[in-house]
Amino acid sequence: METIIGADGLGGAGGNGVAAADLIKDSDTANFGRDVIEASMAVPVIVDFWAPWCGPCKQLGPMLEKAVQAARGAVRMVKVDIDQNQALAGQLRIQSIPAVYAFFQGQPVDGFVGAQSESQVKDFVGRLIKQAGATLGPSPVQQALEKALGALEDEKFAAASALFGQILQHEPENEDALAGMIRCHLGSGNAAGAREMFETLPEALRSKPALTSVKAALELAEAAEKAGPVTELAARVETNPADHQARFDLAVALHAAGEREAAASALLEIIRRDRAWNDEAARKELVKYFEAWGPMDPLTLSSRRQLSALLFS
Repeated sequence: METIIGADGLGGAGGNGVAAADLIKDSDTANFGRDVIEASMAVPVIVDFWAPWCGPCKQLGPMLEKAVQAARGAVRMVKVDIDQNQALAGQLRIQSIPAVYAFFQGQPVDGFVGAQSESQVKDFVGRLIKQAGATLGPSPVQQALEKALGALEDEKFAAASALFGQILQHEPENEDALAGMIRCHLGSGNAAGAREMFETLPEALRSKPALTSVKAALELAEAAEKAGPVTELAARVETNPADHQARFDLAVALHAAGEREAAASALLEIIRRDRAWNDEAARKELVKYFEAWGPMDPLTLSSRRQLSALLFS
């Protein structure tokens, strides 16, 4: 399996083709012109003036680096130790640290002095990107997620699982990747593994939309294990169309066999005949299907319209 996301989380390069190692570097008086002035002709360059003895610098530096890495090449960062480069600090009139200057097209365009919150740092970097007119494409994680979801849709469960695993190494709480991994277990016939993975998630994650959908899919898969043979159930319904339990069981069996449209039709037929049967069991089961399929699935949309027509006719 080809690695989609590099060990640095940037796929080995920034969004503008900048090597990850070049996004953030140390510089000095001799190389300031090349590392900052010349480099800023292409993208904004953030210069972090710091010193080893400066406590706030140690907090601000990692926040700046994180924001620059997240920008994937739309900005770069240069770190200058003022103790080692006092002449340069004097030329730029650095009187207090941490001090941060941003250069673009050879000129200083923004900056600040003193400690900043993480949200302020993100806003600062965002302003630079906007000013430079940078356009960011999908992140490496987003690209990998698209490939993984495509593989899952094509029922290439091993390939999808490997991609979801890479994503989770970098974003352990990525709800789409977690949901995708659980669906890979389900698709591979490992309902027990899917349930175990779901149960280990924190409650806050389980309530996310992608994982709520997975919970419904888990319940359907577990119910399907108890469903009878499709042919036998279909024969019972044909013999007695008023046997709602047989039709309900047939819907469950059909859904387990991948016959989603037929399963939905069977439940809709129960609702048409007796919407209150068994405490509205058919409607509740159909709602589970909608949750498992997702709100924008074409079958969800068409079945919802049919359900509304039955309920409000």
